[in-house]
Amino acid sequence: MSDNISGVQLSQWFYEYYIVPRLSSIMPTLSYAAALVGPGSEVLGFDTPMSRDHDWGPRVLIFVHEADISQREAIFAALHKAAPATFNGFPLNVDQTIVATVPAYFGRRLGLSPSRLLEGLDLLDWLTIPAQRLAELTGGIVYRDDFGELTVVREHLSFYPQDVWLFLMASVWNRIGQEEHLMPRAGFVGDELGAALIASRLIRDVMSLCFLIERSYAPYPKWFGTAFRQLACADELMPYLEAAQNAKEWRGREQALSTTYQIVAQMHNELQLTEPIEVRVNHFFDRPFSVIGGNRFADALVSKIEDSSLRKLAAFNFGGIDQISDNTDFRAIQERFQSPSGETNPLRAFFDRLL
Repeated sequence: MSDNISGVQLSQWFYEYYIVPRLSSIMPTLSYAAALVGPGSEVLGFDTPMSRDHDWGPRVLIFVHEADISQREAIFAALHKAAPATFNGFPLNVDQTIVATVPAYFGRRLGLSPSRLLEGLDLLDWLTIPAQRLAELTGGIVYRDDFGELTVVREHLSFYPQDVWLFLMASVWNRIGQEEHLMPRAGFVGDELGAALIASRLIRDVMSLCFLIERSYAPYPKWFGTAFRQLACADELMPYLEAAQNAKEWRGREQALSTTYQIVAQMHNELQLTEPIEVRVNHFFDRPFSVIGGNRFADALVSKIEDSSLRKLAAFNFGGIDQISDNTDFRAIQERFQSPSGETNPLRAFFDRLL
């Protein structure tokens, strides 16, 4: 057992030296796809030896045609036959191997019926899916894809459609605009704890915006900061974000956040999605508090959205599920309440009602 092996490497060995020989011997004509996707720190490349205490080990997902799903039991039989207790020094539990069709697996993870997945997500569907879930399904590694369906679906999910991208960035800029003046206001009356809490929310919003600007899915809190450090903007922003987070008084937070806002505003302009917007911070009305005016960027982005439903929804400033809530169970609502018939999940129904 090696402390240096990653989950992806172990999975690849498991595929090459366990899955392939058994299926090739017993089911040589079977067309299938094999991959490591879905939940698990190893899928995002963030696993460490500590990750091995649960839900970690040699595993691969196998995807077959709908016409071949009846062979699921034969596939499991081939994998179970004379199965050793360990593989490469790690406990082997063949029952962890998932055998499914691509539409069924991805549909369940996205909270969509398999038929909806094949038809393609519409723009409002994207708003119900946490970025963590999209990172799980587009991360990892594909070892084999005989019929190309897995590759096509992952490419479709690789990033948000243009209008959804604009919508989500606008919603984060709105969040910044709604609270950027509250941090110094709380500090001004001596509420340093309150000011620090608001600053932390603003830091998270800025970081979330950076993921969107760099067209990358932000993972959930455990790996949020780790993934952020991999962004191109991280080296420039990290000193100011850390200064804002660690400042002892509100003026230090304000100074660090002001620099941060201006850097991210320049990043916005470099996307050339809107007309250039002034990146300088200004006073909030007559108050001595520096703000970037997040609503200016939000309004400019919304004006570029072509879809009428998303433009109408943007007026509510809710954003998608990641902007609406950070509650873990709520973010899983689209999967928890998915019906076999493919009825709309509660969050999608909420968006539809607003329209």
